[in-house]
Amino acid sequence: MAFNFINRRQFSRSLLAASGAALLANPLRNVMAAEGDTAFPNVGEPIKIEGAPRKVTLAWSADSICTAAFPVAQQKGFFKKYNLDVNFIDFAGSVDQMLETMSTGKADGASGMALRWLKPLQQGFDVKLVAGLHSGCLHLLAPQNGPIKTLAELKGKTIGVGDIGGPAKNFFSMRFQEIGIDPEKDVSWRQFPEDMLPLALKRGAIQAAGLDDPLAHLFQTKNQLVSIDSNMDGKWQHIACCVVGLRGSLIRKDPMVAKAITQAILEAGQWVHHNKAEAAKMFEPYAPKVSSQELTAILETEGTHEQSVGTQLRDNVIFYANELKKIGVFPQSLNSETYANKVTQDLFVG
Repeated sequence: MAFNFINRRQFSRSLLAASGAALLANPLRNVMAAEGDTAFPNVGEPIKIEGAPRKVTLAWSADSICTAAFPVAQQKGFFKKYNLDVNFIDFAGSVDQMLETMSTGKADGASGMALRWLKPLQQGFDVKLVAGLHSGCLHLLAPQNGPIKTLAELKGKTIGVGDIGGPAKNFFSMRFQEIGIDPEKDVSWRQFPEDMLPLALKRGAIQAAGLDDPLAHLFQTKNQLVSIDSNMDGKWQHIACCVVGLRGSLIRKDPMVAKAITQAILEAGQWVHHNKAEAAKMFEPYAPKVSSQELTAILETEGTHEQSVGTQLRDNVIFYANELKKIGVFPQSLNSETYANKVTQDLFVG
């Protein structure tokens, strides 16, 4: 199994791994806490776990700023507030391996990009999505002074991605579909190592590059690139890019602990929203090659206030499933509602 306890790996190596990271709409938005207030009146009665602190293991990508709520929850006492003793696993394996880690009880929960998780979850892992954490973090980059300024202008052009089956390719395929461009017939896709995408743009081998943060932001600022489309545009700005998942057996056997984990992470996420510079400073040890100012700038581009639970989360998964069917990632025979009911869990019902 590919996991290790947290360490300060070199950020340059880890940046090339998948960033954590989502779902639609946002039941917490209308009850957004005032500045600095991270209590959520719509998630039920305060949770009280009696006795000794409950030991919990969470998997995360330790140098992806998208998962800043995890170390914040630890360092600012949100886990302690709910009597949780949390140990982190810095996970460097595939999504399938992460889901297997949770299914087999080696981890109780994790965070990751919805567009990485939704297809593997079809395989029947005993994992439930319990929250959407934030929006943003996928960008389509083009040269700042080049001819491509809009998504529509990429018809007939070539787009580079780091993973031909990854979130960037799937997301921007959905965006092309929305504006009437066939993502398979009307544009071409080429796979490159992610660190080679700026060079491919410079040499004209591709006309745009699809990336997720933090690489998207860093490449944009260091290579005179501009984001011509992202999942912070239009309706997508209300779709979180990261989901929180928990092992199903924990939810069934100890639902209060599952609820406590989720609420602590969501409250930490809201704290990040109100305190981006401080959150970036707290995260800086995990990203030693990137300044806290750059990390703050990344958080500023994301919808850190966009969160979803319960019915909204389920509806978001239905939306994703329907959109993924349109681009052939999910089969047309898939019942999106049945699928969403299977892979999500409302911890705050009643």
